[in-house]
Amino acid sequence: MARVPSAALNALHRLPRVPRALTRRRRSLRPTTATLTLAPQPRPWMRAAGLVAVVVLGAWLGLLIVGNVRVPVGPMNTTMTLRPSVTGGTKINISPLGALQLDSHIAPVRLDVNVDQFDPERSQALVDHPERLSGLQDEVTEDIVHGTADLAVRSCVAVVTGATALGLAVYRRPRRALAAGGLALGLLAASGGTAYATWNPDSVLEPKFSGLLSSAPSLVGDARSIVTEFDVYQKELARLVTNVTKLYDATSTLPAYQPDPTTLRVLHVSDIHLNPASWKIIASLVEQYRVDVIVDSGDTMDHGTAAENGFLDPIEDLGAPYVWVRGNHDSLVTQRYLEGLKNVHVLDDGKAKTVAGLRFAGIGDPQFTPDRSKKTGAEQSQELAGARLASALRDQRTAGTPVDVAVAHEPSAAREVDGTVPLVLAGHIHREETEVMQYGTRLRVEGSTGGSGLRAIEGKYPDPIETSILYFDRDTRRLQAWDSIELGGLGLTTAEVSRHLPKENQPGATTPPPPSSDSSGTPSATPSTPSP
Repeated sequence: MARVPSAALNALHRLPRVPRALTRRRRSLRPTTATLTLAPQPRPWMRAAGLVAVVVLGAWLGLLIVGNVRVPVGPMNTTMTLRPSVTGGTKINISPLGALQLDSHIAPVRLDVNVDQFDPERSQALVDHPERLSGLQDEVTEDIVHGTADLAVRSCVAVVTGATALGLAVYRRPRRALAAGGLALGLLAASGGTAYATWNPDSVLEPKFSGLLSSAPSLVGDARSIVTEFDVYQKELARLVTNVTKLYDATSTLPAYQPDPTTLRVLHVSDIHLNPASWKIIASLVEQYRVDVIVDSGDTMDHGTAAENGFLDPIEDLGAPYVWVRGNHDSLVTQRYLEGLKNVHVLDDGKAKTVAGLRFAGIGDPQFTPDRSKKTGAEQSQELAGARLASALRDQRTAGTPVDVAVAHEPSAAREVDGTVPLVLAGHIHREETEVMQYGTRLRVEGSTGGSGLRAIEGKYPDPIETSILYFDRDTRRLQAWDSIELGGLGLTTAEVSRHLPKENQPGATTPPPPSSDSSGTPSATPSTPSP
């Protein structure tokens, strides 16, 4: 063993020593096993929330990138896609016309069907061989089934791949990534099970249309056909897509809307409040829907002065008879002016008039409050006016000339006629409501067809313009269905049309007996407090 020279040892001893306190401090700064074990760890719920976020985001990205299939449906080429959604349902996009929405199911996924283009060759084949139309239903149904099955398989692959890939990128652990993919598959399976359990085949009877208003009648179909020929619609989406094909022909023009000749169409408007834009909207609807009669449940004016009377002149040129009752913003001066216009039928004091095959009776609002004030005893005066109308309706029934539709401005007055007429129309509250009252009378309250007039600018958001088309059977004169129409308020250009069927008109339902009341004419529940 080599010896260290003594001179070297002496040099080492002369080097300055590191203070012991500093050495101890440096040692204390070194991480030890005990120190590492005391570091804060993520809580279990935070880890679970993070995993769920990765699964949902990855599944959504997967569906967005590859979760769609192209399916030929009859003479159309379509794309089917599953999309995350809070409410579920089915959306059929028919560019450039708009979209149909169906409440087909409740699940966190929505089925989107995009009509991409019209195939002229397959369409021409149908034109050349019309006998093939009889088998078109089965063909469309088969196309939908195959497309849905293909979409289900592709969606499973998309969500598993997306969640696994994102899990691997976030956690960098194969086991965590595979767990994310498995959870995504389970989520999609649970969504499919929920959709299957909540599937509503009758949703095709009450579609909601959003888009070009002029195309709505052709898309939602005819009310009488839906009620009396339910077999044409019971194939849900397949049947609906078949009907949509009728919108397209070789020149890409819309066919004319031809309503069932046995259906009476009534346009219900209310609370125009001096909005001049309302007349153009009404005239357009009269032409598009072939309206037989217009019913205005009051508040056409805002202050009821004689200076406003010229606003009413366009009524004569709307193209349909105009039935009107006085609202609390309409004066007797307004009423007398309307009585002098051609094609206008003013209802008051319960007197009945037959217009376009329907018998109407109504009463004017007992109050005149253009300043939106509330007078003492206002509610009692409404109930008294409603009682007078109910008495007149009973007299008409006794005389063998029963009234089909009663009209009042305020719902509190309209409620008093429960049991004396099948349907009563009202307005006043500037929002749409429908209910069947205790003794069988249906109360239909219309929103503001004027978007609450120019006063709409007082609020933060513009009020929508609301109106509705009521379909009546020409023989029984009973309400079959109604289309609620909502347009965007001031500055907005949206349009929605939704179909509604009374329960008694649903396929397989029994026809209810006509409304009846006891000898005292007892009304239904306590009237609600209206708003001006």
